[in-house]
Amino acid sequence: MGKTFYFILLIIFTLVLQPVGFAQDEDCCEEDDKYGKEGELTDAEWQQQIEELTARKKGLEDNLKTYGDDIQDLKALLSKKTGDAGTAENELYLALGTTKAGLEDFKRKFSETEKKILNRTGTPADARKYYFDEIAASKAKCLPEYWQRYVTMKQKLEQWEKESLIAVKEDKYTVVKGDCLWKIAGKKEIYSNPKYWPKIWEANEDGVISAPAHTPKKITNPNLIYPGQVIRIPTLTNEDLKKLVDNTYIMKNVRKIKELEGDKKKNQSQKKKKYKTKDIKKVDKTKNKGDVKKEVKKDDKIKIKK
Repeated sequence: MGKTFYFILLIIFTLVLQPVGFAQDEDCCEEDDKYGKEGELTDAEWQQQIEELTARKKGLEDNLKTYGDDIQDLKALLSKKTGDAGTAENELYLALGTTKAGLEDFKRKFSETEKKILNRTGTPADARKYYFDEIAASKAKCLPEYWQRYVTMKQKLEQWEKESLIAVKEDKYTVVKGDCLWKIAGKKEIYSNPKYWPKIWEANEDGVISAPAHTPKKITNPNLIYPGQVIRIPTLTNEDLKKLVDNTYIMKNVRKIKELEGDKKKNQSQKKKKYKTKDIKKVDKTKNKGDVKKEVKKDDKIKIKK
């Protein structure tokens, strides 16, 4: 009754404010047809709505249960897949001969070297040493995310090496005072890199092009070169560039130099001993002469006394 009262009150209030009347068809409003002219539902309509909403609720509950079961199945599947992924990852590391940490290190070195080669930072030899040769020897380069990038990087490096193949402006060099093989190799007109000095040594170890009189005709010790020597400056090949940055080759030269320096010190020591022996003999001879003179003087004194 409360709703009906307020509805009638609203109609009266509207008529008071708008005294001009108008005709209206009683069936103009669909809502009145559906719910009744007074806005109330019949018992049958209420019952029908309750049944509809109950059916919808049941359907939603059934869907919720189905979705809950699906979620549990998906969680179980996810757990299985995670386990399978872990097993596959371990098998991958085993096949690559590395570990998770090792693969992370490979990734870092790969990115660093790739950037160095693409931007041509430093020299091709530096790029090979840090860390292209290491990458090339690793099975990890065959992984899909690296393989094509590796092929491109390799092509770029070989092209860089080809373009950087040192074209020596002159195939000989005359040694001046203050020179050493390290300094000569570092000259722009030679190799522009002092680390390539062993190649010059190898080319002149058995004989230089020419040398002044009384000057060694061979460079048997890289630390001993002399002004006036005309030495060979060989052109470097890609193989030379690889060799000249190889630690084994470098250590071999270092050991050879140490052996030469050892022989040099030994010879110097022997010469010093020889000179000392000569000096001792001279001193002995001097002493003997002095003793003879003293004896003569003593005899003279004796004679005078007599």
